[in-house]
Amino acid sequence: MDLEKPQPQPQHPEGCLAVAIRIPVRIVVLVLVVPVRMVWDALVVTGRFLNDVVLRPLGRALLWVGRAVFVWPFVGLWRYVLVPLGKALAWLGNVLVVLPLGWLYRCVLTPLGHALAWVARGIGAGLAWVYARMLTPIGHGVMWVLRGVGAVLAALGAGIYAVVAWLVRYLLVVPAVWVYEWVLAPVGRAIAWCARGLVWCLSMIVTGVGMALYWITRVLLVLPVLALWRWILVPVGRVLAVIGREIGTALGHAWRIAGYVSLAVGRFLGTLFRWIFVEPVRWVYRTVLTPVGHVVRDVVLRPVAEAARSVGRATRQALAAARESVRQARADFRRMVFGEPRQPKMVDRREPPGHETRTLGSSTTALTKD
Repeated sequence: MDLEKPQPQPQHPEGCLAVAIRIPVRIVVLVLVVPVRMVWDALVVTGRFLNDVVLRPLGRALLWVGRAVFVWPFVGLWRYVLVPLGKALAWLGNVLVVLPLGWLYRCVLTPLGHALAWVARGIGAGLAWVYARMLTPIGHGVMWVLRGVGAVLAALGAGIYAVVAWLVRYLLVVPAVWVYEWVLAPVGRAIAWCARGLVWCLSMIVTGVGMALYWITRVLLVLPVLALWRWILVPVGRVLAVIGREIGTALGHAWRIAGYVSLAVGRFLGTLFRWIFVEPVRWVYRTVLTPVGHVVRDVVLRPVAEAARSVGRATRQALAAARESVRQARADFRRMVFGEPRQPKMVDRREPPGHETRTLGSSTTALTKD
């Protein structure tokens, strides 16, 4: 169990500069941050209130207006105008273009293509016969003649090539090899030795100049810059880093403390608003308006509603009696003018009555009926 406990982190010792800067910086930052945090919290509460009360209903209303103005007309136009028009145009295109083109392809172009293919096959067969029976033998004869001429020309060319090669060898190659071995090679070696010596001298000169420039640059530039960095910029940077770290930490602490202060102020203002406005209104509603409403409901509204219901019932009964009287008068007038209506005769359908069912003791057929 002891191994599972988190090990304490090593605490880095802080210098006296950080301890001396921390308290004043935190006090100043707290004084500066508290008003900013309170203003920020007030803006957040105002923004939430405006979002819930104004912006969200306004956005929904604008969304509904946008749908009513832009979306629904285009949907209706697409559904009830463009789609039927497109279907009608597709039907007209099918009737006026596709069907005639299909008939033209089946009844005109297909037979014409078959005829042209038959003619082309006949012409191809004739050209193949001409190629096989006439052009092929002629070509074979021409190739035999050309091979004989080529063999003769090859023999002549071999002799001429041997003569030219012997002349080139002894007039150009042998003299050129002698000039390279006894003239150009020694001269080139001498020039290369001189060039290496010159390059060595130049490299020594450049090395000396480079060393001199290196030490001059090191003494005049590098060492002063290094000293400036090591003895001035690094300590100043460390001090500024400590100050910046302390300011950042102080801002974090001040922002949290300002949040607690803003929360306490907000709760105080909410409590003050509740005791000044909400509680009196609630007391007036409970103590004054609710009893007055109950009295008005019991003394005025319920009797009025009961009277209205009684008037409604009496009116409905009067209307029903009037309708019944009119119906009876109309029936009497019809009997007086046309007489009594004929009564329907009962027909023996050899079936039990409506609600009576068959049983084993009853007979319902012609053979078993008593």
